[in-house]
Amino acid sequence: MGLFNNSSKETESTSMPDQQNPAQDQINLVGKGTVFEGTVRAESDVRASGQIVGTLRVEGKAMISESGSVDGEIIATNADIAGRVQGEIEIEERLVLKSTAQVDGNIRTDRLVVEEGAQFTGECEMGTPVSVNGEPAEDETSTDDGPDFTPGDADEEEDEEPAGASSA
Repeated sequence: MGLFNNSSKETESTSMPDQQNPAQDQINLVGKGTVFEGTVRAESDVRASGQIVGTLRVEGKAMISESGSVDGEIIATNADIAGRVQGEIEIEERLVLKSTAQVDGNIRTDRLVVEEGAQFTGECEMGTPVSVNGEPAEDETSTDDGPDFTPGDADEEEDEEPAGASSA
């Protein structure tokens, strides 16, 4: 009969490739009514419906729900914010501020999407490489092959005056 009569060789070859890395599909939750103080580090997505006081460092997507808040720093690959954040936000790829978001702090990200109604007070720097895991991002280690220009170069040109001209 065929239902339970698999050879062990068939089971080994078919069971492992079908499984995905559990960390890829995992979502870590900080539930509504929960206050987490300290540093949250995760290699997969984090959804905060409660309050985080400290640092949220995610090598995936940080999701702050409408009822969620972060008083501190968010460092992540991507982020969707619908709640309140007071502090610095550093996102490697894409940050989305939903219509209910309230952000008071500075933002560094590659791409920013702001929905109508979102509130943001602070400075935003875009296109700057940000590292999630503390190591320099790829672009931070590259060298610029463009022409060298130093502030002194402009001064030298200004100091050169035509013959016969005098400065007052």
